This record gives sequence, C-alpha cells and structure tokens, in this order.
Amino acid sequence: MKKSIRILIILCCILIGLYPFSYFIIHREFGLLSTKKPKVLLDLAWNISFYFHIVLGGIALLTGWIQFSEKIRRSKIKLHRFFGRIYIISALFSGLAGIYIGFFATGGIVASLGFISLGVLWILFTFIGFNHIRKGLINTHKKYMFYSFACCFAAVTLRIWLPLLTLSFGDFIIAYKIVAWLCWVPNLVISHLIIRNNNLRNSKIPKSIS
Repeated sequence: MKKSIRILIILCCILIGLYPFSYFIIHREFGLLSTKKPKVLLDLAWNISFYFHIVLGGIALLTGWIQFSEKIRRSKIKLHRFFGRIYIISALFSGLAGIYIGFFATGGIVASLGFISLGVLWILFTFIGFNHIRKGLINTHKKYMFYSFACCFAAVTLRIWLPLLTLSFGDFIIAYKIVAWLCWVPNLVISHLIIRNNNLRNSKIPKSIS
C-alpha cells in the first residue's frame, strides 16, 4: 500500500475515531441523531447501546490501524498485543451494541439489515481472528483481523458515502438505505483482494515469542 494512502487512512481513523466524543460536548441532537424519533432518543436501552457503540467504535478505530504497523509487530510485540486486546474488546462490545441499535435504524428494514449484518460480521471476524492467534496461526489471524478492521472502517466510509449519496439522490432516507450496505460491503471486497494478492499462508508463532 502506498505511503500516501496509509497516511490518509490513519488520518481518517483518528478524525472519525475522535468524532464520537463530540456528542459529549455539543448538543447531541445533531448529525444522525437529528433523524431519530423522540421516542427512540428517550429510550434508556437505546441510549446506552448508542453510546457504547460510538465510543468503543471510536476506540477501535484509534487502536486498530496501529495493529497493521509492521514495525510495531516486529520490534514491539508487547505493544502490539496491548493495543490488540483493546481493539478486540472494543470491537466485540461495539459490534453487539451496533446490532441492537441496528433494529432502530432510520430507513426501516433495508437499513436495519445492513447495519445488523455489519455488526454480526464485525464480531464474527474479530472473534475468529482472536481465536486463531491463540492457536498461534499468525497469517490466518492477520486475514480475519484485516476483515474485522474493514468492518470497523465502515464508520469512515459511511461518512464519505452518505453526503455524496444524499446530494446525488436529493433524499436522505434513500441515501441512508444504500449506505447501510455500501459503507462495508466494498471494504470487505477490497480486503479480500488485498489478502488474496498477498497470498498469506499459515505459520506458527515461534515458541520464543509465544
């Protein structure tokens, strides 16, 4: 991956990773929350899930990109594992919360299915990736964590696609229904192509570092 693209991805992760904390500073009924019905905004379970999802999702973005640094993986394995644990915990709980709030997504069942599917896959890929590193299968771990972060990066691609689609269709609801799928499906396709191009094969973690 070109250095310029890596830098752009890192900047996006940092900016969008910090974005959820703006809900604690600015009056919260802005952005996507401005499209929610008052009944939903007053629901305690929804509010808890929403804040869990955005805050932990932000932490996952802020720590996830670090995991792909070859320099850190090779020379600072303890740091890699530390941030890896933070990412995994954040991803699993943010994904669970995301599934719940997905049932209340603006745009009805089409949008709900898109976001619920994203939450399920994010949890699944993260868990499988974690399970494989416990078995010492490094490259299979890399593959699934790559897919996991592709799901996590949907937070970035959603905010790129949504304004473009809204301008194109002139209708936020139509745009939101589309972006519920468009924010993550292409991410996984691109990840698959990158993984296939690298043609990773399984190797065990040497006992000296396991």
